[in-house]
Amino acid sequence: MLKENFNDLISFLMVARERSFTKAAAKLGVSQSALSHSIRGLEERLELRLLTRTTRSVAPTEAGEKLANSLEPRFAEIEIELNALSEMRARPAGNIRITAGEHAVDSVLWPVLKSFLAEYPDINVEITVDNTLTDIVTGRFDAGIRLGEQVAKDMVAVRIGPDMSMAVVGSPSYLAKYGIPTTPADLQHHRCINMRLPTMGGLYAWEFEKEGRELKVRVDGQLTFNSIRQRIDAAVIGFGLTMAPEDAVKAEIASGNLIRVLEDWCEPFPGYYLYYPSRRQHTTAFSLLVDALRYQR
Repeated sequence: MLKENFNDLISFLMVARERSFTKAAAKLGVSQSALSHSIRGLEERLELRLLTRTTRSVAPTEAGEKLANSLEPRFAEIEIELNALSEMRARPAGNIRITAGEHAVDSVLWPVLKSFLAEYPDINVEITVDNTLTDIVTGRFDAGIRLGEQVAKDMVAVRIGPDMSMAVVGSPSYLAKYGIPTTPADLQHHRCINMRLPTMGGLYAWEFEKEGRELKVRVDGQLTFNSIRQRIDAAVIGFGLTMAPEDAVKAEIASGNLIRVLEDWCEPFPGYYLYYPSRRQHTTAFSLLVDALRYQR
């Protein structure tokens, strides 16, 4: 019974996870008809409906949800054990999946990976650039990267970057036309390039702190982005002021394309941390990457 069901269980779990026969078939490398036949055979043997199918969607039934929740950790354990076998090879090897925001990838992850991957050619790293607060367990990631204040307390957190500061910047032409703000309140009278938050879809309230006094200011402007690079480019062109990580605008400030304002209101805060579940057994490949990323003061 187990041998007969094993491949079908994997097929079912992929469909339940993807909520799509098309996506699941592509990931499994099989045809949709073969995948549908596999699921149908599993349901017939169990005498249970596992998936609810409509013309537009696929979703697990109550029984299917129970089965998926039971299978997920067991298959994860099998995968970990199989990866552990690679430790018997002469060189560290394995696959590592990491989710991180755009700035974290650019500033702390990719600079380390360039030399790390060259040193360990049998270690494969998959990076998903995602500015949302991704659930790494549900998403089957080995680790994620967030600001220290955003890491859940039940995760292991390893500091991988220095303290950070935000910077409010604008082009010389914009500041010459509209003036230089001296307090956060002055931003109410300026055109600002907004950031759309990845969670809840709201606009980011610009955060300031000076001598223990914290302020959040909601700003208005003609442009809104959910990425950093476009906000900086728009500021250089002269569409308004924007707030971005200091290191992301350092080159533009040095070249004179942007001028920093309100610097005394932008105090440092804890930087990026790599985080992962404490209960998970880790491969040598993963441990090596953690050590390579670990921030040295």
